[in-house]
Amino acid sequence: MNHDKLKVRQAMPLELKIILSQQRIRQFHDHFQGNTYVSFSGGKDSTVLLHLVRQMYPTVPAVFVDTGLEYPEIREFVKTIDNVTWLKPKIPFTEVINKYGYPVISKEQARYIRDCQNPTDRNVITRRRRLTGIDRNGVQKKSGMISKKWLKMIDSPFKIGEQCCDVMKKAPVKKYKKETGRMQFVGTMASDSRMRRQSYLRVGCNSFENGSSQPMAFWLEEDVWSYLKGKDIPYCSIYDTGVKRTGCMFCMFGVHLEKQPNRFQLMQKTHPKQYDYCINKLGCGKVMDYIGVPFVTEDDLFLDCS
Repeated sequence: MNHDKLKVRQAMPLELKIILSQQRIRQFHDHFQGNTYVSFSGGKDSTVLLHLVRQMYPTVPAVFVDTGLEYPEIREFVKTIDNVTWLKPKIPFTEVINKYGYPVISKEQARYIRDCQNPTDRNVITRRRRLTGIDRNGVQKKSGMISKKWLKMIDSPFKIGEQCCDVMKKAPVKKYKKETGRMQFVGTMASDSRMRRQSYLRVGCNSFENGSSQPMAFWLEEDVWSYLKGKDIPYCSIYDTGVKRTGCMFCMFGVHLEKQPNRFQLMQKTHPKQYDYCINKLGCGKVMDYIGVPFVTEDDLFLDCS
């Protein structure tokens, strides 16, 4: 797979995308003799994925990881879906951020910052790569470095880390996969992020070796909405409040790139109880203060000043 071929597929009409996705679903499902499941977050992408899969294989189970960080509307929506297995992580988010650090900026940058916040004799070369781009062979690379903008995060008064998703979501799913032998369908798309685009370019839709299928990888967000509304498929009501992403409520990855009102400013209005817990008790407010991201709406700033 290459970038040009991905662009061609992303430009295809939805009808052709559906046919290609169905082909990938069938190939994966047949390869593992029907021993599959749908990774279901309750969000719009996985809602489309679940519909695609169950149109072909109605008895395929869905798996939802109840991290405690989901919007309450997401949890209520998941309860309306049949044949869903609920999983839980071993430790709560409070323990995750204390042990591994806050998820902020991006997974890549958080990983690089974590390397430098935890210096040891064993990661000297890795830390050099993060700071200078020079690899273990002395070759200058453009990748693998902390962005100049975020070098200050190394000395921040709190830990930064990317391991939250591994602990809260991937670990319970890994255990489920080991216990059941089922292989997953996931609703990730190449347009979601650079890492997901690279994953698709590297392995395509179906990775039989890793037991993972992303049959919607070449879809775009507008395709998802067209599918939902064109087929009149129920979706979570949280999207009707202005929320655009329905992952963990307190995740700060990418918030610095959002236009105002960002996800936390919206949360202040739509979910004040969760907002207070996140900003004050979890300490996400101090993190966003440190990176210069607003989390209070301008109206409330005005009221506070008066």
